[in-house]
Amino acid sequence: MNCQVKQGDINKEATEVLVLGGFEDEKTLPKDYQSLDKALGGQLQELRKSGEFTGKNQQAVLIHTRKALPAKRILFMGLGKKKEVTLDRVRQAMGTACKQVKKTGAQTFSAPLLGTEALHVSPSDLAQAMVEGAILGGYQFNQYRSDNGNGAKEVRSITLLAHTANQLSAMKTGAKRGEASAQATSLARDLSNHPANVMTPTRVAQEAKKITKEGKVKLTVLERKDQEKLGMGGMIGVSQGSQEPPKFIILEYSGGKKNDAPIVLVGKTVTFDSGGISLKPSENMEQMKADMTGGAEVLGAVRAAARLKLPINLVGILPTVENMPGGRATKPGDILNMLNGKTVEVQNTDAEGRLILADGLSYATRLKPKCVVDVATLTGACVVALGQFAIGMLGNDDRLKAELKKAGEQAGERVWEMPLWDEYFEQLKSDVADMRNIGGRGGGMITAGMFLSKFVGDYPWVHLDIASTDWSVSERPYVCKGPTAIGTRLLVQFLINRAGHS
Repeated sequence: MNCQVKQGDINKEATEVLVLGGFEDEKTLPKDYQSLDKALGGQLQELRKSGEFTGKNQQAVLIHTRKALPAKRILFMGLGKKKEVTLDRVRQAMGTACKQVKKTGAQTFSAPLLGTEALHVSPSDLAQAMVEGAILGGYQFNQYRSDNGNGAKEVRSITLLAHTANQLSAMKTGAKRGEASAQATSLARDLSNHPANVMTPTRVAQEAKKITKEGKVKLTVLERKDQEKLGMGGMIGVSQGSQEPPKFIILEYSGGKKNDAPIVLVGKTVTFDSGGISLKPSENMEQMKADMTGGAEVLGAVRAAARLKLPINLVGILPTVENMPGGRATKPGDILNMLNGKTVEVQNTDAEGRLILADGLSYATRLKPKCVVDVATLTGACVVALGQFAIGMLGNDDRLKAELKKAGEQAGERVWEMPLWDEYFEQLKSDVADMRNIGGRGGGMITAGMFLSKFVGDYPWVHLDIASTDWSVSERPYVCKGPTAIGTRLLVQFLINRAGHS
C-alpha cells in the first residue's frame, strides 16, 4: 500500500472514502465535521441522534455522499470513550477501516489525524500508528490460492491529511516510519506463512540477500563446514537429522559511526520443528512452519532500519535450521559442545530453539555489542503463562528492559517481565554436563531464559519469548489469522528510539 501525506481540507478532499473518527461519549459533532454535516443535510448528526452511530470502539458506519462532497463516501469509525482512547485504539480503527474500504471495492482512502482531542501524542506518532494500522489491516497472503483471493481488489493507497503546514513535516516523518515498520511486519508474516517445503534454511538465506539491496547492508552466511570449524554444537546438533543444510546468517547494517558498537538482534529461525526424536503430537504441527518467526522479525527489523537510514550500527543474526527426526538426529542423552565452550546434555530434542540461540548469542558476544536482544518462539510455557496478548521478557539489564517495555507500549506489542533469578538454574543442572536443555515443567519460560543467559557474558541482554503472540486463531483489526509477526514493530520502534528519532 502506498502512503502519502499532504495538507488538506476534509471538505475539499476528492477521495473514494474519507475516514473520520467519533467518540462514544461525544454528544455533538466536532467543529471540523460540522461543515461536512451541513453539506450532507445533517446526516452525520442524525446518525448520532438515531443511535445508528454511537462511537463505540470499532463501530463502522458508511455514508454515500451522492456528490454533496468531493469525497464519494464517508466512513465513520468509533474510537470508544475519550478517556479510554489509546494510540493502539487508533491503530485498530485504521485496520478496521481498511477492511471496510476494501469491501466497498474502493482502492484509495483518506483520513485526517484521528483521536487528537483525546490523545496527547505528537502528530508524528499518531501518523505512524495510523499508517501501521491501515497497511496491516489490509494484509493478506494468497500466494498459494488458485483464485488468489477471488480477485478482490486491494486497497492501493492511503492519504493522511495534515490540518496545518506545521503538522505536515512531522506527519511525513511518522508516516515514513509507519510504512517501514508495517512493511517489516508484512515481510515477517510472508516468510512465516510460506510452507516449510518452500521456506527452507537455504531460502531464508536467499531472502536475507535481498535485504542487502537496501544499502549499507552486508550479508555473511556460515555453512555447515564453517559452523563445525567454529564449534557451533547447537546448530550442528539440531540440524543433523534433516536433509536441509543449516545456515548461520549474519546481516550487518552500518548506519552509525565506524567504531560504534553494534546493537545485535538474534532471531530463532527453525523453518520447521517436528520436535526431532522427541516428536511433537500431530495436532497443530502444521503451525511449526512459523517456528522461524523470530528470525523473520529480525530480517524485517534490519530492513526497516536500512530503509529509514537510522544512524546506528545493527547486526541481525539468524541461526537457521530444520529440526527433524532421522538416523543421524540428535538423541535424548547426547551431549553437545557449544560455541562458547560449555557443554549441554540434550534431554529433550524439542527444546531445540535454545540450542541454536545459544550459538547465536555466543557469536554476538564476539562482536562486542552495545546490547543484545533475542526474539524467539521459544516455549509453550509462555503461552500458558501469558495467553496471546503479551510477550514474555527476561533479561540482565534494567535499562534495556525499560527501553523494550516503552517500545512495546508505543507499538501496541506489549511485554511482561518474568524473573531471572539464580535459583532457577538449579533445575538445569546436569549430572554429566555443564547444564541440560530443559528444566522440568515448573517455570518453563524462566528456565529457558536462564539457559540463554549463560551464553551472553556480561553484555546487556534481553530475551523476548513470542510463542504467546506469534500465531492467532482469529482475525483482529490489524492482526491477521495465522502468523502475526507480533514483535517486529516492537523491535523497529526500539531501534528508532535508540537512534534518537523518537
